[in-house]
Amino acid sequence: MRIAVLTVSDTRTVDTDTSGDFLANAIEQDGHVLAKRDIVKDDIYRIRAIVSNWIADSNIDVIVSTGGTGFSGRDSTPEALLPLFDKVVEGFGELFRYLSLKDIGTSTIQSRAIGGLANSTAIFAVPGSTGACRLAWNDILSQQLDASFKPCNFAELIPNLRHL
Repeated sequence: MRIAVLTVSDTRTVDTDTSGDFLANAIEQDGHVLAKRDIVKDDIYRIRAIVSNWIADSNIDVIVSTGGTGFSGRDSTPEALLPLFDKVVEGFGELFRYLSLKDIGTSTIQSRAIGGLANSTAIFAVPGSTGACRLAWNDILSQQLDASFKPCNFAELIPNLRHL
């Protein structure tokens, strides 16, 4: 699959983006293509502009964003993405919080991880820590973005891959 990674942060740079690095490496290690990668300030309209362009790009099947999902003053990733979704994947955030409970306890309640579909593009937003990205990728996304995972997966929902 062709996957884009967006890091949402007011402080991270290419040199300090360990979460984006983890996701980029995991994507390629699992045999996917890193289609695009960017870092954007935590601003609803900047996030929405990049993601909207990626949704319209036929060379991107999936978007994974990291950061901006908490409750601090500038965390705005869910507010930026939710209006773009054609369908919300309610279970993604629920499953992420359930799995992270064993790692961070009840602090997981402050995670606003979300997932959705827009124009046949799967979009997932996870917290900005490398640990959260590792959890989301290893325990959810690696399976759901694998066309051989049964009984169902998001890979088979992507129109360009239905022939596989």
